[in-house]
Amino acid sequence: MFKIFKLEKTYKVAYKTYYNERLKKSFFHHKLMFPLYDQVTFDRIPITFKSYYYDLYGKPKYAIRAGSDIYIPEIKAIIKKEKNLLEFIIDKNLEDFSLTKFKEEYVYYSRDLLDIMEADFLNYVYIFLNDEGMPFLADTIRLGAIDSNAFQLMKDMKISMKESLYKKLEENSFYYAPPYLPLYAFCEKIKDSILGTLTVKEWEQPGTKEKFIKFFKKNYPEKEIEETMQEIQKWINS
Repeated sequence: MFKIFKLEKTYKVAYKTYYNERLKKSFFHHKLMFPLYDQVTFDRIPITFKSYYYDLYGKPKYAIRAGSDIYIPEIKAIIKKEKNLLEFIIDKNLEDFSLTKFKEEYVYYSRDLLDIMEADFLNYVYIFLNDEGMPFLADTIRLGAIDSNAFQLMKDMKISMKESLYKKLEENSFYYAPPYLPLYAFCEKIKDSILGTLTVKEWEQPGTKEKFIKFFKKNYPEKEIEETMQEIQKWINS
């Protein structure tokens, strides 16, 4: 079903999020289903594209392990998140809407900061372990972490490593890695959801940055918050 927005002009913009039954079913974790797509129509001209969040939450790292149980993101929650994003972008551009501008802002606001930083952070861990004389462990993590959540991996490393070595790993990350660790720690603190992400849209909502600054100063008092905020903005701009 389409949801329709009336613009200042005589044109209308409408959207729907749906299962694309024209394509073959594929696995979303262990479930076989049609992929999730969006259609946005403006002045009777439609554009259709695959849901960013469907692809994002379909990654193996979002299958959360809790003992012998595995929890995967609920499709209903993903659809809700998708629709919230579409409505946000449409509302934001009601006075000067275009499909080109909509698609550009969809790509911009949908991105998950934790996901886009994760590969570089894991590369930092790989280099660190090599420098500490543990090349086999480094190779194991590089190959095995592809389908894992890097933050959860760090939790296990904190348990298994000597305290001094883990502190060095964490300390050096502020200089040689993206600010993945403080962002993820902040995300865990403020969100109670299996959809553990921090999108550009969420980051730019009023109050989020202020909450992060407060969290950062409390948990990393010896670090410069200005440098971390600048680094986060570089990732958003890129």
